[in-house]
Amino acid sequence: MNYTFIDNFHKNRYLELIRIARVSGYDLERQSLFYIISGNKDLYSKKNVIYDFYENAILSDCIISGEVDFCSSSKALIRLAYNLYNGYTDNYTNPLSLLYVLDPKNLFLAYQAILIRLQNSASCLVLSCPKNMIMLEDGKLAQ
Repeated sequence: MNYTFIDNFHKNRYLELIRIARVSGYDLERQSLFYIISGNKDLYSKKNVIYDFYENAILSDCIISGEVDFCSSSKALIRLAYNLYNGYTDNYTNPLSLLYVLDPKNLFLAYQAILIRLQNSASCLVLSCPKNMIMLEDGKLAQ
């Protein structure tokens, strides 16, 4: 695994979720899902209402039921994560709605998750970021 993480906390949370869910190296769908969840503090704190680790299934009702309070960027990231996982769509799952509300850190998170999901496709090779990088506070990448 040579993914670019926001920071070491992101990497550690990601590895924890991958371990708990017993994700294989070939399961790019769940890797991209957990990359997003682990990279956002709000989503990580609500991981058990977003994903059922016992059944290994997404809990898509969490974004439409209103029972859990998600800000607009968290909802966008969840929708993207679900879409990368299994093609989930709703009235708000389109590129503009998903990406427009994201700040630079969450946009970086979304972009990297897309790269993870598409890593075996030819188009992804053109878009790749350098490996093993960390995003600094000013939005720049560093080794």
